Amino acid sequence: MNFDQRLQALQQAHDQLVTQPNEKEALGNGIYERYKYPVLTAQHAPLHWEYDLNPETNPYLMKRFGINAAFNAGAIKLDGRYLLIVRTEGMDRKSFFAVAESPNGVDNFRFWDYPARIPETDEPDINVYDMRLTQHEDGWIYGLFCTERKDPSAKPGDESSAVAQCGIVRTRDLVEWERLPDLKTPSPQQRNVVLHPEFVNGKYALYTRPQDGFIEAGTGGGIGLGFADTMEGAVVEKEYIVDEKRYHTVYEVKNGQGPAPIRTEHGWLHLAHGVRNTAAGLRYVLYMFMTDLNDLTKVVYKPGGYFIAPEGEERVGDVSNVTFANGWIVDEDGTVYIYYASSDTRMHVATSSVDRLLDYVMNTPADGLRSAASVATLTQLIDKNKAYFAQKKNEVA
Repeated sequence: MNFDQRLQALQQAHDQLVTQPNEKEALGNGIYERYKYPVLTAQHAPLHWEYDLNPETNPYLMKRFGINAAFNAGAIKLDGRYLLIVRTEGMDRKSFFAVAESPNGVDNFRFWDYPARIPETDEPDINVYDMRLTQHEDGWIYGLFCTERKDPSAKPGDESSAVAQCGIVRTRDLVEWERLPDLKTPSPQQRNVVLHPEFVNGKYALYTRPQDGFIEAGTGGGIGLGFADTMEGAVVEKEYIVDEKRYHTVYEVKNGQGPAPIRTEHGWLHLAHGVRNTAAGLRYVLYMFMTDLNDLTKVVYKPGGYFIAPEGEERVGDVSNVTFANGWIVDEDGTVYIYYASSDTRMHVATSSVDRLLDYVMNTPADGLRSAASVATLTQLIDKNKAYFAQKKNEVA
């Protein structure tokens, strides 16, 4: 196969992948619908990213800049376009941000021609990832992400110890980005920081995840909340734990806020990830809860167990047995597009509605935190169903 033939074959395969219609999986659980195909993968990367397309300088049409994964995307709807800012990882292990656009939110996602050009601070980021987008009432779109740098206190020969902090950018269009100083908090390290979309008593509210170390949450585990006077040099003086880790739950090891919460008439809907230990390693799942409209520190509803967990092929990838979400979009008709990544490899979508999510969060039993409590909850549901069908049978008779 010569250069032109190979290029034509690559273009046909790429177009077929990108334009493949997505379809809902059958039946589902009533809470949301999963879709059959991932919405983004490494193979969705434009050919002009990975290949030098000049036959004189790349006669074998080799990949020159390989893309390894596309995952953990923030999400926003602008001017009728469904936009994801995707953690795109090269084969060199460096992550960067790139915007992918879809006309309908479930398929035909195409990356923009260029990756996002995120300015560096005076202390350059070694790696950046997992951006949450918030369209704030101050008029800006903020992007909060994890900035990783080598731990300056690492011993000689230790090339894996790192420090994670919250990087901040803002934009109007996802094209031009202004870099602001990194967030300052009382915690040694930070991950999964998310900006609340509204002012709270004139201040910016930020959901944090205090960490003692780069990997281990340690004593500071849980989803925190803090307040800053400005985003131009944001400082959080005190963190309040809103949702803590709990023994023998799906969030026993650590937990973190997903995207910015959704305002509803009943409260703020939150999507979060929880991590637990298993014999096969850490398992990441998604769960939901609701906080009070006026008191963001008050959890008013929290269903027991997980909301989305990896299934089937989703369980396999660079870091297996993981679901992670940092982006969702609410349409004008109440449809909710939930964008989640599986196993640090690819992006998926599930769709629901604000009404269904409210029903799920407000009417699903909480975790009783003991086996006996789980049996009691299940027994109550069984009794309720038996009584209902007995009544229906009597009505027919």
